[in-house]
Amino acid sequence: MHNLYVPHLMTIEDITDETPDVKTFRLVFKDEKMRETFEFKTGQFAEYSAFGAGESTFCIASAHTRKGYVQCTFRKTGKVTEALSRMEIGDTVGFRGPYGNWFQLDEMKGKNLVFVAGGIALPPMRSVIWTVLDNREDYGDITIVYGARTVADLVYKNELKHWDERSDVNMVTTVDPGGETESWKGKVGFVPTVLEEIAPSSENCVAIICGPPIMIKFTLQSLAKIGFTNDQVISTLENRMKCGLGKCGRCNVGNIYVCKDGPVFTATEIAAMPNDF
Repeated sequence: MHNLYVPHLMTIEDITDETPDVKTFRLVFKDEKMRETFEFKTGQFAEYSAFGAGESTFCIASAHTRKGYVQCTFRKTGKVTEALSRMEIGDTVGFRGPYGNWFQLDEMKGKNLVFVAGGIALPPMRSVIWTVLDNREDYGDITIVYGARTVADLVYKNELKHWDERSDVNMVTTVDPGGETESWKGKVGFVPTVLEEIAPSSENCVAIICGPPIMIKFTLQSLAKIGFTNDQVISTLENRMKCGLGKCGRCNVGNIYVCKDGPVFTATEIAAMPNDF
């Protein structure tokens, strides 16, 4: 039986520079059997190791419908991510996971979907978006509302362009006031405000949101204004997760451990959490 604390070894197959301080790794298991048999569910996360520096928690940003590799996206913010950001194609990364719960996509079939994300919070959504698009006939209208502080801070720029060009996706991209450039053709405004402007119908619809706590707070308010109930809203949180196993207690919110009870929660569950989650 594999020791839960011992990471599997993965090779960096490709690196994408998303922004000056955000990178995406495409990873493949060194062990061929793991490469063939590894499975996860949309919404789960993992622990990624830079040997000698430690490990950090990120979502699995790729879709479970696409086999043979795993993608993660991270911002350079500390010791571990600094070490990861210095790595090159061919280098080795440790991987523990998958952990946590997942999005109940079967329950969303036949419904319209609204995705709302800000900045580096798009990676947890990316897995869901691509999974849904890979099974497009199972879902109704799809709206994606994504914003960042500036144009330079937008991640997955090529994919944003692809989603925008699809006739079966309503893609809305925005930047905060002052973050636009002369060539910017998207919207200018904070994500919750833009969401209220486009006002997608709440009828037969599920909203999936991700962002920092302050953005989630105001997005929930905006969704309520346009007719969404808490039971129609799902979010994914990354609240100071460290061990991934509910042992270290760093992700504890009230009586909830985000790593074990989440990271996917309904808005009803979030409303019951302490205000400083």
